[in-house]
Amino acid sequence: MKLSEKEIEEIADNLECGMKCYYNLKTGAIRTIINFDSFGGGDEEPWEEDIKEIEDNWRDYFEFEGFESRESFRIMAGFAEEVDDKKLRQKLFDALDRRKPFQNFKWEIDNSGEYRQKWFDYKRMRFIQHVKEQIDLKNQGLSEK
Repeated sequence: MKLSEKEIEEIADNLECGMKCYYNLKTGAIRTIINFDSFGGGDEEPWEEDIKEIEDNWRDYFEFEGFESRESFRIMAGFAEEVDDKKLRQKLFDALDRRKPFQNFKWEIDNSGEYRQKWFDYKRMRFIQHVKEQIDLKNQGLSEK
């Protein structure tokens, strides 16, 4: 499986938005569809063609996985550890320790000035790394066969 940096970034961006991304191992085509688990009640009609293609040829596709909640939590904690503003760092850790940590963390980040963009850059970098790790694991599995 060989993807360009641009394709990797596209997959990472779509996963970050809560979409599902599939890579056709035979053609190299990337298909992105809405994640109905995340967007309950979504209309399937715009995605019918892609869904049918993936279901009919599922052996040809590799599905890229997004982060589970606990992994997302670790990413937020990792970012908080790197924040050089001690006051903000403590606010972020406090947010993660309270009920509704995702909501609290988002509120603190949204009100953190320059750190808001730093958070977005950090999170995007982590998604790109995650996609690359999945490619490496898949390629190792393919070379063993």
